[in-house]
Amino acid sequence: MNTQAQYATAKPTGSKLKIAVGIAAALIVIGAIAADTKVVKIGSAHDVREQGFQPEAYGVEEFPKVQTDVEKRAVDAMTLATAVLADKKAAGVKYGVATTTGPVLPVSLTGTFGERKANLNEFKVDGMPDGITVRVQTGPAINGTDLRDATGKIEFGQFTNQIEYQDAGSAINNEMKKATLGGLDPEKLTGKTATVVGVFKLINPKNWLVTPVKVDVK
Repeated sequence: MNTQAQYATAKPTGSKLKIAVGIAAALIVIGAIAADTKVVKIGSAHDVREQGFQPEAYGVEEFPKVQTDVEKRAVDAMTLATAVLADKKAAGVKYGVATTTGPVLPVSLTGTFGERKANLNEFKVDGMPDGITVRVQTGPAINGTDLRDATGKIEFGQFTNQIEYQDAGSAINNEMKKATLGGLDPEKLTGKTATVVGVFKLINPKNWLVTPVKVDVK
């Protein structure tokens, strides 16, 4: 009888030991998981990498950088016009960022919006040399990759493939449209005076298609 009583007493003690061991093991596993867990802010650069390329988030992050860079380097329109007409190649090297299809130049213009055609407005700058035509992309569609290429800091090697690289350009254009053109009615710009800061690709020195980063309507 004494042996049975002792066995009955020992059995619950073993069960408790097993439970305690199980709890300890669980705590160790939870601790290991916590130590290996990284908190990632939604929309951050790391979040974009974790999810794969997210164009909209990329545009939100990169456009302000492009805008700041272009504003800092923007050349007065008259100075730039004189330079590109005198020596297109030298002007591109001095003021622009090289691309495979021609340098992208930053420019600051003050003038008057003219006739609107499709997604563009002519822009008349007093004192510009004869023969130079300036047009500004005013949307709603914003075409090209001039903003993406404007700083020289966004390169193909930063992306997985050509599609992502193209999407990056479109994303920056879209963010520019929200931030810069969002408060403007392009149908009502004709005749209004403004200062425009933007970029254009130097292909024909007499034909400037400016993609803006900043538009201040007077």
